[in-house]
Amino acid sequence: MKSAHLKRLSAVLLLLAMLFSLAACGKEETQLEKTAWYLQAQVPEPTCSAVGGDWLVFALVRSGVKVPQKYFDTYYKNTEDYVASVNGVLSRKKNTEYSRVILALTAIGKDPQNVAGFDLLLPLGDFDETVSQGVNGAIFALLALDSKNYEIPANPAADTQATRELYVEEILRREIPTGGWALTGGEPDVDVTAMALQALAKYREDADVLVAVERGVTALADLQEPNGAYTSWGEENSESVSQVIVALTELGISPDDERFVKNGQTLEQVLLRFAQEDGSFRHTADGKSDEMATEQALYALAAISRAQDGRTTLYDITDTEQ
Repeated sequence: MKSAHLKRLSAVLLLLAMLFSLAACGKEETQLEKTAWYLQAQVPEPTCSAVGGDWLVFALVRSGVKVPQKYFDTYYKNTEDYVASVNGVLSRKKNTEYSRVILALTAIGKDPQNVAGFDLLLPLGDFDETVSQGVNGAIFALLALDSKNYEIPANPAADTQATRELYVEEILRREIPTGGWALTGGEPDVDVTAMALQALAKYREDADVLVAVERGVTALADLQEPNGAYTSWGEENSESVSQVIVALTELGISPDDERFVKNGQTLEQVLLRFAQEDGSFRHTADGKSDEMATEQALYALAAISRAQDGRTTLYDITDTEQ
């Protein structure tokens, strides 16, 4: 307990030092910086997990905000320990667990093919297992594999050896006829549609993919509320806005595109309506700080920053050396 308290205190002191450094230079902190520093202070020891771990580390690296190398070293050590403790089996039902960790490891320059002696790419070679959880299995498999142009390993346990073509075809097969995607049902879901577009962005030389992407972009524009927000599961929320921003930047479409400017507000301005003074973001406009919403907002802001600076997109991690 005492050790945890000291670690949290150390993180808070680090945050304060960064803020004082900016003040001394006369530089006003950006929302991107404020959110990145908030998350570092909240999670001083990131580990292998969906919240407070993999996505957080991925977002911090891709943001370009200065982060002590020790922070990422801690994450990698914790991830190695966890992978070893489960004998390399992150999940027996959800291969998105592997995709998420692959993205984080690739971002920090580590090889996901050898983590505590285990190849975390191997499960993505099993097509049937990967898509058994739904279209999101195929979506995140492609995002992970394409992040560094990894070859799909031959998986001897697979009934169907995965290929990129099979994953693309699976996403297309699950498209709603009128455009867009959902985990279930016949109406497009904002988040799933945005994620599908993120995965398909690199495959638009295929005519079928291009047409599906165009339908998906139109669906996202149609789903936007008059005030610029997005509703998912009956609530206007920041995560849906974040996912749309990432989708557009992966496609090379400006978040300021006139199709997505509503009531005079851009998507970035809509996202900032959910921001708190301390750098965190809320899930809903009248809610409390939410860590998942904050992590997604951070990588959405990173996607915007990378597009403005002419850097590779959020999910194109070929700019990082292993």
